[in-house]
Amino acid sequence: MAQDTVQDTAQLLERPVELKAPASPAERTARRKAFLEWIAVHSLGVAAALFFTLPFVFVFLTSLMSDSQALGRDLIPHTWEWSNYRKVFDTPGFLTWWKNTLIYAGLGTALTVVSSVPVAYALAKFRFRGRNLTLMLVISMMMLPPQVVVIPMYLFWAKQLDLSGTLWPMIIPLAFGDAFSIFLLRQFLMTIPGEYVDAAKVDGCGDLRTLLRVVLPMAKPGIAAIALFQFFNAWNDYFGPQIYASENPGAWTLSYGLESFKGAHHTDWNLTMAATVLVLAPVLLVFFFAQKAFVEGVTLTGVKG
Repeated sequence: MAQDTVQDTAQLLERPVELKAPASPAERTARRKAFLEWIAVHSLGVAAALFFTLPFVFVFLTSLMSDSQALGRDLIPHTWEWSNYRKVFDTPGFLTWWKNTLIYAGLGTALTVVSSVPVAYALAKFRFRGRNLTLMLVISMMMLPPQVVVIPMYLFWAKQLDLSGTLWPMIIPLAFGDAFSIFLLRQFLMTIPGEYVDAAKVDGCGDLRTLLRVVLPMAKPGIAAIALFQFFNAWNDYFGPQIYASENPGAWTLSYGLESFKGAHHTDWNLTMAATVLVLAPVLLVFFFAQKAFVEGVTLTGVKG
């Protein structure tokens, strides 16, 4: 065995040593260019990530500071005051704001999806007189700012139906469709081949059954996109609660209640930041878990149509 090892070593020593030729100037230039491009691409990505992430990090770290440290220049808490979040939850009305926001965002999102899907399906797959005019009306409603009609709408809900001081003036209209959701979902449904709809009708499915059994399973990314858009819009809505629910603190949402909380704790920046984190956390979590369907739905809406 030792003799075999000696022979192998001798063979290795007898092999000619292959010297790698030095890189040519063109190769060195190409490598340097690729390295600089890599640095440029990743540095821009890191800079963009820091640009969007650092404000959230600052808010989170400030929420864990003491009262005196939050007014100073320190960026890292000396002691991690997790009790700040308990103080925010103990604030009178904060849990009520949470409940109202969940009702507004959850019920509003469900009504928007249920009411927008049939209209978008009809505009995408049906051929009828006035379809283009209807689509133009939907687009026109997207361009109409809500501030333009706020006075007549407020008079209608407050004077005629006596619903001021509640969330219903913001929830009930969503049962009749949302222009942006209809348009976005219509664009997505245009990407679904019409052969699937025709095959379902040949098999005896009516329009409603075709929508429920064939179209909806294929339209999940688009539905997820409009649901997330509506959820975020309702969760962050400040204008609606200010107009319709400001006179009743029991109907305030988080976005409007946070303004009141900031006014009551204008020197307690740690508590204000803790309340901000609690308002932002559900939105960030929802987007984190649903981002794949959201991105896919938004991307495919521009493929066709």
